[in-house]
Amino acid sequence: MKPVSDIDNLVDYIALACEDNGASPVFFEGDVCLTYGEWWDRSEAIAALMRNKGVVPGDRVAVILPNGIAFPLATAAVLRLGCVQVNCNPLYTPRELGHQLNDAGVKAAVIPATALPTLIAAAPRDMEHVILTGACNPSLLDTVPATWTISTWDDALAIVPDPAMSWPALTREDLAFLQYTGGTTGPSKGAMLTHGNILANIEQFMDRSALILNHGPIKVLTAIPLYHIFALTVNLFSSIALGAANVLIADPRKLDQLIDAWHRHDVNFVTGVNTLFKALGAHPGFQALRFHPRLITMGGGATVQPVVSAQWHRLTGGHIKEGYGLSETSPILTCTPLDEPRFLASVGLPVKNTQIALRDEKGQDVENGAIGELCARGPQVMKGYWRNPEATAAATTADGFFRTGDIARCDPDGRYHIVDRLKDMILVSGFNVYPNEIEAVTSDLPGVVECACVGVPDGQGCEAVALYIVRRDETLTAEMVIAHCRRNLTAYKVPRHIHFIETMPKSAVGKLLRRELRAISPVATSRKPGASL
Repeated sequence: MKPVSDIDNLVDYIALACEDNGASPVFFEGDVCLTYGEWWDRSEAIAALMRNKGVVPGDRVAVILPNGIAFPLATAAVLRLGCVQVNCNPLYTPRELGHQLNDAGVKAAVIPATALPTLIAAAPRDMEHVILTGACNPSLLDTVPATWTISTWDDALAIVPDPAMSWPALTREDLAFLQYTGGTTGPSKGAMLTHGNILANIEQFMDRSALILNHGPIKVLTAIPLYHIFALTVNLFSSIALGAANVLIADPRKLDQLIDAWHRHDVNFVTGVNTLFKALGAHPGFQALRFHPRLITMGGGATVQPVVSAQWHRLTGGHIKEGYGLSETSPILTCTPLDEPRFLASVGLPVKNTQIALRDEKGQDVENGAIGELCARGPQVMKGYWRNPEATAAATTADGFFRTGDIARCDPDGRYHIVDRLKDMILVSGFNVYPNEIEAVTSDLPGVVECACVGVPDGQGCEAVALYIVRRDETLTAEMVIAHCRRNLTAYKVPRHIHFIETMPKSAVGKLLRRELRAISPVATSRKPGASL
């Protein structure tokens, strides 16, 4: 395959990968296998059906699918049409889905038949055509708006494209994806990612990893949803340059099925988030696996805790390698070299052609070793927010850096460490407290399954630390937690409130949702300033 830098668009990139690896498997879904050649041919049929229904270049097409073979088929079809793919979570409520579809002005959607009621309730204004995957209850079709046309996946795959059919010529400047942010600070915004943004990030990741990964057949375990930018760029797009096959996991919460797929395919490249790695490490079936001798594990989406990587290392023989990025940056900005034998609690070094600056609240560069907001500039950074110039301007510095909203520091070796989200920082009596530190300390305590902390009003105009814990049994008490924190944290960081809960609120990719914890009340245990427990 020729260098990514010489490729003009993602369609040509996919075509070259399929040409090089035609008969090799590219996606596994349960017992079903799709080859590279089948991926290319079937995506053309789906693209032809969309064109027949009036979908034209530039239209926004929502792909609202879980991990499965339908997702990459739809992606290749949408891109071949010259359309813009809007990635959506198929588990969204009508309110969440409606916001994204209406904001993007989506004209067509690919969605599981089981999620059709949600799509109907979302009532997207510009929707004209829907392709359903899976079996559909015929009576449900009676509730579809009269302005919509409905096709099935079988209808699409039955199309025989005209060999003379031409497809639009695309450049690196053309828009490829609208990748909506999580909306933690308001309604989610659509990051405009071009063909060039994604291609640049593929090249950057391959520059950091190709020599390490290129040691024989690669089986990638894809448990992170493909609608998430991490899995889209790393698992799907980057891996195909090496002729890899993706083992697609629709629901990573079903650990028995995930572990069975791992065993059957002998996977050797895994991506995930801290919560997934922790859950797997505690599962007896995972502990009994025989692991590939050259297993590579990458963590992203949230900070990997040292205790989790240590447990992973004991079981698999390798540490988790961390990377860092956002939807707005395609996503990778920094990455730990995949041949690094240690866990450094760092998100690594900037990928090539990427500039990182740490800035204070006045926009000035901080001193060496100090913390500041991480700002980035590079070819992977988005074009801007969709139809939102105000938000684009607010996120862009005068010298063209993207403001990530994450607080970080750089160590003497040039490695970056994410301290916390700027918005999650807790102000305790004038001191800055970062939840990640408290959570990492608490996770070392036996009996803690998961934990998260937020700031709550202290009645004095500042905040107090509230710590929420999922525990294994009732023997873990608030007094034990406080004592452990006092041994490991300075006084102002020690949680004021301890609250034991049954489950931790999380996003679809396993990120802890701290904002939802603030709604949980009252706290189970409280202590006055200076009081002992």
